[in-house]
Amino acid sequence: MKTNAKKNLFIGITLILSFVIWTILVMTVDVQPIGLKGTGVGFATVNSALHKLTGSNMLLYNITDWAGLVPLFVCFAFAGVGLWQLIKRKNLFKVDADILILGIYYILVITAYLVFEMIPINYRPIFINGSMEVSYPSSTTLLVLSVMPTLDFQAEKIDNKNIRRVIKILSVLFSVFMVMGRLISGVHWLSDIIGSVLISFGLFYTYKGSVFAVWNLRKNCRN
Repeated sequence: MKTNAKKNLFIGITLILSFVIWTILVMTVDVQPIGLKGTGVGFATVNSALHKLTGSNMLLYNITDWAGLVPLFVCFAFAGVGLWQLIKRKNLFKVDADILILGIYYILVITAYLVFEMIPINYRPIFINGSMEVSYPSSTTLLVLSVMPTLDFQAEKIDNKNIRRVIKILSVLFSVFMVMGRLISGVHWLSDIIGSVLISFGLFYTYKGSVFAVWNLRKNCRN
Protein backbone atom coordinates (compact mmCIF):
# COMPACT_ATOMS: atom_id res chain seq x y z
CA MET A 1 0.00 0.00 0.00
CA LYS A 2 2.79 2.43 0.96
CA THR A 3 4.50 1.72 -2.35
CA ASN A 4 1.22 2.24 -4.20
CA ALA A 5 0.69 5.63 -2.56
CA LYS A 6 4.18 6.92 -3.36
CA LYS A 7 4.19 5.44 -6.86
CA ASN A 8 0.82 6.91 -7.84
CA LEU A 9 1.58 10.31 -6.31
CA PHE A 10 4.91 10.39 -8.15
CA ILE A 11 3.24 9.52 -11.47
CA GLY A 12 0.50 12.08 -10.87
CA ILE A 13 2.84 14.94 -9.97
CA THR A 14 5.16 14.06 -12.87
CA LEU A 15 2.27 14.17 -15.35
CA ILE A 16 1.00 17.48 -13.97
CA LEU A 17 4.47 18.98 -14.31
CA SER A 18 4.64 17.52 -17.83
CA PHE A 19 1.37 19.31 -18.59
CA VAL A 20 2.85 22.61 -17.41
CA ILE A 21 5.92 22.09 -19.59
CA TRP A 22 3.77 21.01 -22.56
CA THR A 23 1.62 24.13 -22.15
CA ILE A 24 4.70 26.35 -22.25
CA LEU A 25 5.86 24.54 -25.38
CA VAL A 26 2.44 24.97 -27.01
CA MET A 27 2.72 28.71 -26.38
CA THR A 28 6.26 29.04 -27.74
CA VAL A 29 7.19 26.31 -30.25
CA ASP A 30 6.38 26.71 -33.97
CA VAL A 31 3.64 29.28 -33.30
CA GLN A 32 2.03 30.31 -36.58
CA PRO A 33 -1.16 32.28 -37.42
CA ILE A 34 -3.11 29.21 -38.59
CA GLY A 35 -5.98 29.70 -36.15
CA LEU A 36 -9.26 31.47 -36.73
CA LYS A 37 -8.83 35.13 -37.70
CA GLY A 38 -5.07 34.58 -37.86
CA THR A 39 -4.65 33.64 -34.20
CA GLY A 40 -1.41 31.88 -33.30
CA VAL A 41 -1.25 28.13 -32.69
CA GLY A 42 1.77 26.26 -31.33
CA PHE A 43 3.20 23.18 -33.05
CA ALA A 44 1.50 24.65 -36.11
CA THR A 45 3.08 22.35 -38.70
CA VAL A 46 1.91 19.13 -37.05
CA ASN A 47 -1.44 20.53 -35.91
CA SER A 48 -2.24 21.95 -39.33
CA ALA A 49 -1.25 18.76 -41.17
CA LEU A 50 -3.47 16.56 -38.98
CA HIS A 51 -6.41 18.96 -39.18
CA LYS A 52 -6.21 19.02 -42.98
CA LEU A 53 -6.14 15.20 -42.92
CA THR A 54 -9.20 14.77 -40.68
CA GLY A 55 -11.23 17.79 -41.78
CA SER A 56 -14.30 18.51 -39.64
CA ASN A 57 -17.28 16.35 -38.78
CA MET A 58 -20.03 18.21 -36.92
CA LEU A 59 -22.12 15.06 -36.42
CA LEU A 60 -19.28 13.42 -34.51
CA TYR A 61 -18.70 16.67 -32.65
CA ASN A 62 -22.33 16.80 -31.53
CA ILE A 63 -22.33 13.13 -30.50
CA THR A 64 -19.21 13.54 -28.37
CA ASP A 65 -20.53 16.83 -27.01
CA TRP A 66 -23.71 15.21 -25.69
CA ALA A 67 -21.79 12.13 -24.56
CA GLY A 68 -19.73 14.49 -22.44
CA LEU A 69 -22.67 14.45 -20.03
CA VAL A 70 -21.83 10.84 -19.08
CA PRO A 71 -18.91 11.73 -16.77
CA LEU A 72 -21.13 14.36 -15.14
CA PHE A 73 -23.70 11.65 -14.37
CA VAL A 74 -20.87 9.59 -12.86
CA CYS A 75 -19.96 12.55 -10.63
CA PHE A 76 -23.58 12.92 -9.48
CA ALA A 77 -23.85 9.18 -8.86
CA PHE A 78 -20.87 9.16 -6.49
CA ALA A 79 -22.12 12.37 -4.87
CA GLY A 80 -25.29 10.41 -4.16
CA VAL A 81 -23.25 7.59 -2.61
CA GLY A 82 -21.46 10.07 -0.36
CA LEU A 83 -24.74 11.73 0.66
CA TRP A 84 -26.33 8.36 1.43
CA GLN A 85 -23.38 7.38 3.64
CA LEU A 86 -23.52 10.75 5.41
CA ILE A 87 -27.24 10.42 6.14
CA LYS A 88 -26.92 6.80 7.26
CA ARG A 89 -23.80 7.27 9.43
CA LYS A 90 -24.67 10.81 10.61
CA ASN A 91 -21.03 11.87 10.62
CA LEU A 92 -19.00 13.34 7.78
CA PHE A 93 -15.83 11.64 9.00
CA LYS A 94 -17.52 8.25 8.87
CA VAL A 95 -18.07 8.57 5.13
CA ASP A 96 -15.59 6.34 3.25
CA ALA A 97 -12.29 8.21 2.89
CA ASP A 98 -12.04 7.43 -0.82
CA ILE A 99 -15.51 8.90 -1.39
CA LEU A 100 -14.66 12.09 0.51
CA ILE A 101 -11.43 12.49 -1.45
CA LEU A 102 -13.34 11.72 -4.64
CA GLY A 103 -15.72 14.60 -3.90
CA ILE A 104 -12.80 17.00 -3.46
CA TYR A 105 -11.21 15.58 -6.61
CA TYR A 106 -14.36 16.13 -8.70
CA ILE A 107 -14.57 19.72 -7.49
CA LEU A 108 -10.96 20.28 -8.60
CA VAL A 109 -11.62 18.66 -11.99
CA ILE A 110 -14.74 20.73 -12.67
CA THR A 111 -12.92 23.87 -11.50
CA ALA A 112 -10.07 23.10 -13.93
CA TYR A 113 -12.66 22.50 -16.66
CA LEU A 114 -14.23 25.93 -16.08
CA VAL A 115 -10.92 27.77 -15.70
CA PHE A 116 -9.47 26.43 -18.95
CA GLU A 117 -12.68 27.41 -20.74
CA MET A 118 -11.75 31.03 -19.99
CA ILE A 119 -8.04 30.91 -20.88
CA PRO A 120 -7.44 31.57 -24.61
CA ILE A 121 -4.14 29.76 -25.13
CA ASN A 122 -5.44 28.97 -28.59
CA TYR A 123 -8.80 28.67 -30.35
CA ARG A 124 -10.60 25.80 -32.04
CA PRO A 125 -9.72 25.16 -35.72
CA ILE A 126 -13.32 25.94 -36.75
CA PHE A 127 -16.15 28.24 -35.69
CA ILE A 128 -18.77 26.72 -33.36
CA ASN A 129 -22.18 28.27 -33.96
CA GLY A 130 -20.44 31.23 -35.55
CA SER A 131 -18.23 31.88 -32.53
CA MET A 132 -14.56 31.43 -31.70
CA GLU A 133 -14.10 29.12 -28.73
CA VAL A 134 -11.00 28.43 -26.66
CA SER A 135 -9.47 25.09 -27.48
CA TYR A 136 -6.62 24.24 -25.09
CA PRO A 137 -6.80 21.82 -23.45
CA SER A 138 -9.82 19.89 -24.73
CA SER A 139 -12.27 20.38 -21.85
CA THR A 140 -14.42 17.41 -22.84
CA THR A 141 -11.36 15.15 -22.97
CA LEU A 142 -10.25 16.54 -19.61
CA LEU A 143 -13.61 15.69 -18.05
CA VAL A 144 -13.81 12.21 -19.56
CA LEU A 145 -10.25 11.11 -18.75
CA SER A 146 -10.40 12.55 -15.24
CA VAL A 147 -13.73 10.98 -14.27
CA MET A 148 -14.05 7.65 -16.09
CA PRO A 149 -10.90 6.11 -14.51
CA THR A 150 -12.41 6.83 -11.07
CA LEU A 151 -15.43 4.72 -12.05
CA ASP A 152 -13.10 1.81 -12.77
CA PHE A 153 -11.17 2.44 -9.55
CA GLN A 154 -14.34 2.50 -7.43
CA ALA A 155 -15.64 -0.60 -9.21
CA GLU A 156 -12.88 -2.60 -7.49
CA LYS A 157 -15.18 -2.64 -4.45
CA ILE A 158 -17.67 -4.81 -6.35
CA ASP A 159 -17.36 -8.49 -5.45
CA ASN A 160 -18.59 -9.79 -8.80
CA LYS A 161 -15.55 -10.10 -11.09
CA ASN A 162 -17.65 -10.11 -14.27
CA ILE A 163 -19.36 -6.83 -13.37
CA ARG A 164 -15.97 -5.26 -12.61
CA ARG A 165 -14.66 -6.43 -15.98
CA VAL A 166 -17.69 -5.06 -17.86
CA ILE A 167 -17.36 -1.67 -16.15
CA LYS A 168 -13.66 -1.52 -16.96
CA ILE A 169 -14.16 -2.45 -20.63
CA LEU A 170 -17.03 0.01 -21.11
CA SER A 171 -15.09 2.76 -19.36
CA VAL A 172 -12.02 2.24 -21.55
CA LEU A 173 -14.01 1.97 -24.79
CA PHE A 174 -16.02 5.08 -23.98
CA SER A 175 -12.88 7.05 -23.12
CA VAL A 176 -11.08 6.00 -26.31
CA PHE A 177 -14.15 6.85 -28.41
CA MET A 178 -14.45 10.29 -26.82
CA VAL A 179 -10.78 11.19 -27.20
CA MET A 180 -10.55 10.00 -30.80
CA GLY A 181 -13.96 11.50 -31.57
CA ARG A 182 -12.92 14.95 -30.39
CA LEU A 183 -9.75 14.76 -32.48
CA ILE A 184 -11.26 13.29 -35.65
CA SER A 185 -14.25 15.64 -35.55
CA GLY A 186 -11.78 18.45 -36.25
CA VAL A 187 -12.83 20.72 -33.37
CA HIS A 188 -9.48 20.45 -31.60
CA TRP A 189 -5.81 20.59 -32.45
CA LEU A 190 -3.69 17.54 -31.64
CA SER A 191 -1.81 19.59 -29.03
CA ASP A 192 -5.13 20.25 -27.24
CA ILE A 193 -5.76 16.52 -26.86
CA ILE A 194 -2.21 15.80 -25.67
CA GLY A 195 -2.52 18.53 -23.05
CA SER A 196 -5.79 17.08 -21.79
CA VAL A 197 -4.37 13.57 -21.55
CA LEU A 198 -1.44 14.81 -19.46
CA ILE A 199 -3.47 16.89 -16.99
CA SER A 200 -6.29 14.33 -16.74
CA PHE A 201 -4.12 11.35 -15.86
CA GLY A 202 -1.96 13.59 -13.68
CA LEU A 203 -5.02 14.52 -11.62
CA PHE A 204 -6.31 10.94 -11.52
CA TYR A 205 -3.04 9.39 -10.32
CA THR A 206 -2.74 12.13 -7.70
CA TYR A 207 -6.25 11.24 -6.50
CA LYS A 208 -5.45 7.54 -6.49
CA GLY A 209 -2.19 8.08 -4.60
CA SER A 210 -3.99 10.29 -2.07
CA VAL A 211 -6.55 7.56 -1.40
CA PHE A 212 -3.81 4.98 -0.81
CA ALA A 213 -1.99 7.43 1.48
CA VAL A 214 -5.11 8.01 3.62
CA TRP A 215 -5.79 4.27 3.79
CA ASN A 216 -2.21 3.73 4.97
CA LEU A 217 -2.58 6.47 7.59
CA ARG A 218 -5.80 5.00 8.95
CA LYS A 219 -4.28 1.53 9.02
CA ASN A 220 -1.27 2.79 10.98
CA CYS A 221 -3.53 4.61 13.44
CA ARG A 222 -5.46 1.41 14.14
CA ASN A 223 -2.22 -0.45 14.77
